[in-house]
Amino acid sequence: MPNIQDAFLRNVVKPARYTGGEWNAMPKDWDDVPVHVALAFPDIYEVGMSNMAIPILYEILNNAKGVLAERVYAPWTDMEEQLRRHGLPLYSLETHRPLRDFDIIGFSLGYELSCTTVLNMLDLAGLPVFSRDRTGGYPLIIAGGSCAMNPEPMADFIDLFFIGEAEDAVLSLIEAYRTYRTDRDHLLRHLAELPGIYVPSFYTPTYNLDGTLSSLTPANNSAPPVIGRSVARRLRPVTRPVVPFIEVIHDRGAVEIQRGCSRGCRFCQAGILYRPVRELPEDEVLSAIDCLAQNCGYNTFSLVSLSSGDYSNINHLVDTITHKYSGDGITLSLPSLRLDKSSIELIDSLPAGRKTTLTFAPEAGSDRLRKAINKWIPHESMMEAFAAAFEKNWMNLKLYFMIGLPTETLEDVVAVADLVESVGKLGKGIRGRPPRVRISVSSFIPKPHTPCQWEAQEPEDLLNKKHVILQDRLRHSGVQLSWHDTRTSLLEATLSRGDRRLGAVIYTAWKKGCRLDTWSEFLHFDKWNEAFSECGIDPSFYAHRRRDPAEIMPWQHIASGVSTAFLKAEHKKISAGDLTPDCRLADCNLCGMQGQQPSCKARAQLLKG
Repeated sequence: MPNIQDAFLRNVVKPARYTGGEWNAMPKDWDDVPVHVALAFPDIYEVGMSNMAIPILYEILNNAKGVLAERVYAPWTDMEEQLRRHGLPLYSLETHRPLRDFDIIGFSLGYELSCTTVLNMLDLAGLPVFSRDRTGGYPLIIAGGSCAMNPEPMADFIDLFFIGEAEDAVLSLIEAYRTYRTDRDHLLRHLAELPGIYVPSFYTPTYNLDGTLSSLTPANNSAPPVIGRSVARRLRPVTRPVVPFIEVIHDRGAVEIQRGCSRGCRFCQAGILYRPVRELPEDEVLSAIDCLAQNCGYNTFSLVSLSSGDYSNINHLVDTITHKYSGDGITLSLPSLRLDKSSIELIDSLPAGRKTTLTFAPEAGSDRLRKAINKWIPHESMMEAFAAAFEKNWMNLKLYFMIGLPTETLEDVVAVADLVESVGKLGKGIRGRPPRVRISVSSFIPKPHTPCQWEAQEPEDLLNKKHVILQDRLRHSGVQLSWHDTRTSLLEATLSRGDRRLGAVIYTAWKKGCRLDTWSEFLHFDKWNEAFSECGIDPSFYAHRRRDPAEIMPWQHIASGVSTAFLKAEHKKISAGDLTPDCRLADCNLCGMQGQQPSCKARAQLLKG
């Protein structure tokens, strides 16, 4: 391969995206290692370097004997142009090896709109995009992440999917590859017998006359009818991550203090897919911060969780960190805090400089709708929390809401504006000036493996009508309002809820030039619409159609660990407005993960701690 700097890096913006050589990178001698893995992220460097899954696998694999792991991210359009112009393949950062030289290429799929970028990266690597065209001489293409929980839209392109969390099982996959690598069919058959492995070529879908799925039948004895999710027994903090040369999205030390959430918001896929709740012990959190500061030079740290305030004895943890590093000028952030008064007190205790923006997600404007989605925060409690924030001079707010939620009425949309206006008046009454409020509104997407999976996404015209209501009501309030493009939400819902027939649409859209669809400047709806039309597929069939509870879902052969019976019971509670309590604070809800979730007694003991 020619010298990449002499060849073309002078012609691209941010060449450090493609050079490698960063601090803490772990290159190994290629010839001394029998198994070579490329960890691929289907977005640009700045986004991929902020992802937490890649560093975990990078550390596990490179610390294992006989395995080498290197990174590759999607190139920006200028870099893609240079690669194609010079006839050069997409390569890894550590040793600049062409991707086609690796034994295994593993994609992290965290967002549905990255699907065409996966195809583009395979093509840039000089690899056939369809798995059926890749014989034993090609790398094994695998994929994992939250989107793998409905793998069917990408089934034509991926050799196997890893279902769930890979930390405890990835080395078993590597060992199987080492043993059976010379016979691809034998390798896939053996891998299909491992827990959490789905080989889509071993399954044949059939469809009813109305277009719904009739069956997804295993083609041989190696393929189980249901593939269960792999669950990591414990959290593994990354203590020596690669430090980028350029600023990335999350340019800080990240410690995952807790995985999973037991609050049970009915629209939330992550709350299902990452059960049970597991916590990193406090001493390991402190040790991880020490290591990150020493190994990376960070003085800003994020304590990452789906619901950071639910970490046992979080106040003690923050207080310990604050006192331990009191003279070091460190800054802590706690993403995903619940909107209540205790969160305000916790934030105010963080070691930080100037007052920044408080971010919360009420999701809905009315008490009724928050009950329906099980995001129960009474209006009075929210106003108490906002009052506490203003009294402590936190005057910048960002609030996330969702429209199109099940059972939502236009009155519920008006309630969003009413809530925002009440917050403004409250701030002005306490501080003598209104707070700066930014509102972000997204469209509800009924995700697989949630109680809402049987619901329909609202059509674009109704969603746009609701946007207009919010714009009109908040026009003169001084509030900054932003919302997601409804066409993007339609595409996301279609890809999220689709079956294997969408593979033809994805391929056609990519051939028309679609890639980097996660970036608005590259998302071409006209090309996607042409692809749907040419393939004879109506996206509304997947996005806008309410599903019958008896219908076979495209993801029904993938088991999250949470039972369908529990999801159906939660689905019925939506229209009834019945609440389901947090099982860490009340009795077990019999979701299917019982015995793995910390009991309320155990949690009470930890809180006393």
